[in-house]
Amino acid sequence: MLKVAIVGASGYTGVELLRILHSHPEVAVTCVTSEQSAGRPVSSVFPSLRGRCDIVLENLEPVGIAEKVDIVFTALPHKAAMEVVPTFMKMGKDVIDLSADYRIHDADTYGKWYEPHLNPELLPEAVYGIPELRRAEITEASLIANPGCYPTSVILGLAPLLKGKVIDPKSIIVDAASGTSGAGRGAKVDNLYCEVNEGFRAYGVGGVHRHIPEIEQELSLLAGTPLNITFTPHLVPMDRGILSTIYSQPGGSVKASDLIALYEAFYDGEPFVRVLPEGVLPSTAHVRGSNFCDIGVTVDQRTGRVIVISAIDNLVKGASGQAVQNMNLMCGLPETLGLDLLPVFP
Repeated sequence: MLKVAIVGASGYTGVELLRILHSHPEVAVTCVTSEQSAGRPVSSVFPSLRGRCDIVLENLEPVGIAEKVDIVFTALPHKAAMEVVPTFMKMGKDVIDLSADYRIHDADTYGKWYEPHLNPELLPEAVYGIPELRRAEITEASLIANPGCYPTSVILGLAPLLKGKVIDPKSIIVDAASGTSGAGRGAKVDNLYCEVNEGFRAYGVGGVHRHIPEIEQELSLLAGTPLNITFTPHLVPMDRGILSTIYSQPGGSVKASDLIALYEAFYDGEPFVRVLPEGVLPSTAHVRGSNFCDIGVTVDQRTGRVIVISAIDNLVKGASGQAVQNMNLMCGLPETLGLDLLPVFP
């Protein structure tokens, strides 16, 4: 039985990890931390866990935590993660980091978009944890940089086209929409009910969203050439889910049926990617609460552009579910263990 710590368990990704791991047959969550709620049962912070998970939240003390667990999930904000991850690594613990601190390979790039990195020597060790593309590396890794939610939807949506050199890498435009849980659990005026309800708005417009360098890094590796994208995120008045609509120009005339066949071959055998039939497009309602990524592909008959639509639950495949998928691979467990969650509908 794997002993697991969730560092930063009082946020949405933390409680989602607890929900998923509660049903995992090979895991015992033995430590959960929260600086604000230390000393309280986690079920008092999240009543949804009442009677099933009443473990008491602790203060974040890396050495003490490392002494009693096998693997650590760090569900902390950026910077807070890189302050504690080195200690866990030095004590021989595998770490799956859900922050942005180890996703970007280049320390200067990280510094440009966030702030100076505290331990850039660990960046070469961190494996970007998108299992459909990095499975072999993940199985050998000690530090996983769990991908962001928007990047997961975009990278999985574009990987077959870029690897197959079907599209012009310079032509990519992404419009992505997320539920409010993507902004975290902290109290922010912009996320209040009256600010969000009955509205739909763009934010981070003009190439300033912090997920851009992460997306471009991974797409450039897939394309074999540096690329830039136009990425515009939107906030939707719903709790969870991401829908990314991706536009690109193919190198020649293409048919939707051929592109779907390409996607089906690329993701053949992948347990959590569902390529939809021609004429069927994804909805966040059909992946909610699950680790699935649904992908639909079509062609604009007037312009010839390829349109890819991908849908994920930002808290599951976009965060905690993918983290558990990575843990399973790191620990030699069946990849789907604990993740056979059917979407919640309606």
